[in-house]
Amino acid sequence: MSTVLKPTQSLTQTALGDVLTTQRDRTWHQFKHLQQGFENSQGIRLFYHNGTVEILMPGKLHELFKSVIGMLIEAFLLDRAIEFEPTGSMTQEVEGVASAEADESYTIDGYRLAIEVNFTSGSEAKLSRYAALGVNEVWFWENSTLRAYHLRAGQYQLTQSSLIPALSTLDLEILAACILTGETSRVTAVKQFRAAHPLQS
Repeated sequence: MSTVLKPTQSLTQTALGDVLTTQRDRTWHQFKHLQQGFENSQGIRLFYHNGTVEILMPGKLHELFKSVIGMLIEAFLLDRAIEFEPTGSMTQEVEGVASAEADESYTIDGYRLAIEVNFTSGSEAKLSRYAALGVNEVWFWENSTLRAYHLRAGQYQLTQSSLIPALSTLDLEILAACILTGETSRVTAVKQFRAAHPLQS
């Protein structure tokens, strides 16, 4: 990963095709102005919290992994006839406080789940941002590992399995293995995932 320091409190990181620019000491008004300038930019994701703006230009590998993760989660839910609302990278905001565009996001039985592929920066600041947005659970795909955090009393706690009831029987270690398989074969990944999560008769 390369890091380039730029003037005016700006930092650019690159890793595995991703380019992340971080700008500090920015107001909400400045962020909203910047957001308007990117309205017609496909794929670019913008984030804000505590005066910090992040601009992510995801690479091909980033987009592949986020799609594989979403594909497997949706297969799990559809196989069990569980209704869900896919909200993708829809902007989630609390006015003047925080804004985020997850790689994938869902509302399932009233619970909100955000998923991020993390190549360029740590998760601590991202968890703080999602806590401000009140997202129930956040999953990070980082270094070929899947980590799930559930929000309790305003703080995220690392958990071995999802605490969203509809996803509680989903094995996160198996999901991670199938995500890696999905890098080369989506068909094989889904077959392996379904075989490891048989429907109850």
